[in-house]
Amino acid sequence: MSFVVTGGPALFLGEDDYVALVRPEIDPADPEVRQAAAQAGVTPEELAATSGTWTVLWERDGEGDGFELPGVRDAEPTAFAEQLRAELAAGSEKFAVDGGAALQLEGTSDGNGSWSLTARITPPGDEAVPLTVETGPLPADGLLADLDAFLEALA
Repeated sequence: MSFVVTGGPALFLGEDDYVALVRPEIDPADPEVRQAAAQAGVTPEELAATSGTWTVLWERDGEGDGFELPGVRDAEPTAFAEQLRAELAAGSEKFAVDGGAALQLEGTSDGNGSWSLTARITPPGDEAVPLTVETGPLPADGLLADLDAFLEALA
């Protein structure tokens, strides 16, 4: 069973291949949430309370997954987004943004107002396999607009 995850800040970097930072929120009034809660033997409110944890999602070559970042507060994704926004606005040819142990991001300008991003993702756990996701050229103005919307959602 799947149910609708509503609201919550989300920053998707890329299109077909992407990396995303999301803090999903589950609506306890959603009929599918109510059904899933009943099947799990909990109240919809108890099920919804499990949302709100920051998550890294990714997709590469049609395969994707994600992992939670327990203990991450809004200040950390905010700082990541602000640093990324500052680097894009500075217009350098290359930059790197540190997203902590789980996410490192490098950007390379094509010189025509677009950026290719390379995300180095390290899931938590001793047996986790680090991976790299590369996005195609993304227009700087679109990236800046997405960052602004993300930062506004966090404000």
